[in-house]
Amino acid sequence: MNHIRSILAAAALSLGLAAPAAAQDPLKVGFVYVGPIGDFGWSYQHDQGRLAVEEEFGDNVETVYQESVPEGADAERVLTQMALSGTDLIFTTSFGYMDPTLNVAKKFPNVKFEHATGYKRAPNVSTYSGRFYEGRTVLGHIAGHMTKTNKIGYIASFPIPEVVRGINAAYLAAKAVNPDVKFSVVWVSTWFDPAKEADAANALIDQGADVLMQHTDSPAAMTIAEDKGIYAFGQASDMERFGPNAQLTAIVDNWNPYYIERVHAVLEGTWESQDSWHGLAEGMTQMAPLSDAIPDDVKASTQEIIDKLASGEMHSFEGPINRQDGSAWLAEGERAEDGTLLGMDFYVEGIEGSLPK
Repeated sequence: MNHIRSILAAAALSLGLAAPAAAQDPLKVGFVYVGPIGDFGWSYQHDQGRLAVEEEFGDNVETVYQESVPEGADAERVLTQMALSGTDLIFTTSFGYMDPTLNVAKKFPNVKFEHATGYKRAPNVSTYSGRFYEGRTVLGHIAGHMTKTNKIGYIASFPIPEVVRGINAAYLAAKAVNPDVKFSVVWVSTWFDPAKEADAANALIDQGADVLMQHTDSPAAMTIAEDKGIYAFGQASDMERFGPNAQLTAIVDNWNPYYIERVHAVLEGTWESQDSWHGLAEGMTQMAPLSDAIPDDVKASTQEIIDKLASGEMHSFEGPINRQDGSAWLAEGERAEDGTLLGMDFYVEGIEGSLPK
């Protein structure tokens, strides 16, 4: 029988007929999230990107994810397990995963890693992020117009550069349209803790804030704003469902195109380590629809700012700008360089309080 099969195979080759190709294993793509995918904020939006990958590539990919992974040793353990399970490409989606990602990448040189919001790379580690500070310029512009008490509350997570530059960008934009505006910042030392975020929102409202911003991931503050009849902005995703009357707009992180692009690069064999930092121009940072509560003239000026930021005609950090202590930072017309923004560890002039150590 084997002899007959050999003859038939030889005959097929002589006729130019190829034997059926062995089915190729799907590319295994992993995602590690700092919060639950049901946070309706940061981790939720990253998981929407994972689902977009599945829809784009079908049976050619298999995706896996781990949610609510603490930054630090736990992250390194999860990443190691994911690499050992045969995952080909791993997206690590929080700043505190930076060193764990580098450590695990050294042990698995054939696995490709993509780290969100970090700055350390390796031959098998890329970095990527959105220019969320552009969106916060938009929020600040609206908030400066909409506040009646001139007090804006800001719920902040950790004093990393991404969060600090967001506060600065929002403040500068608000101050530009309302010189009397004051920012109150509450640091909650967490990315996702609805109870802490709600407590912070209530504390800021008690201090007179009638507009809330946040750099935390749950819709708790939006819910509080809706209940108290004040305004707020969604974070990382459109949170309008939690505050239909409260939300003025939201910064929406659109990871879908990037994730699809990078998975495609692995499938095509063209993946290389790189750094990507995209904003309104590329659509990685987007704005949710503007609320009807915003007056038409403010809507028009807001759209003008969005368009100018996207075109490069405007920059969120353009001098003259001083540091909080009054020392000069940017001269008239000077724009901040990316390197400075990536390491920003200071408040701009006018913001009260100090950064946590």
